[in-house]
Amino acid sequence: QVQLVESGGGLVQAGGSLRLSCAASGRTFSTYTLGWFRQAPGKEREFVATIRWSGTGYGTTYYADSVKGRFTISRDNTKNTVYLQMNSLKPDDTAVYYCAAQKYGSGSPRRSEYDYWGQGTQVTVSS
Repeated sequence: QVQLVESGGGLVQAGGSLRLSCAASGRTFSTYTLGWFRQAPGKEREFVATIRWSGTGYGTTYYADSVKGRFTISRDNTKNTVYLQMNSLKPDDTAVYYCAAQKYGSGSPRRSEYDYWGQGTQVTVSS
């Protein structure tokens, strides 16, 4: 069982930056692939980024085309935390951002493959 708690959301102007954090419980954090997803009002939850667990391909990252070059996902296994650095934010980035975990995950962008989810943190980008 893994519990995930996101933080770092807020209100920012277009062009600004935010860093989201997701703290996980448990002693096997390094065996989980971690992902970030987001859901805007009236839209389906969509993939943002993911970073693989400590096996083959450890640390490999994947991004949605809409955030490539602007967002960076990273993890600190000593702190059981995954981060999402978001730069050059746009109003279209406004959404609730969710952290997710998948045991021994491949880095899939499909939300159905993630076993654990956080409660989400709101990010609002004003124009």
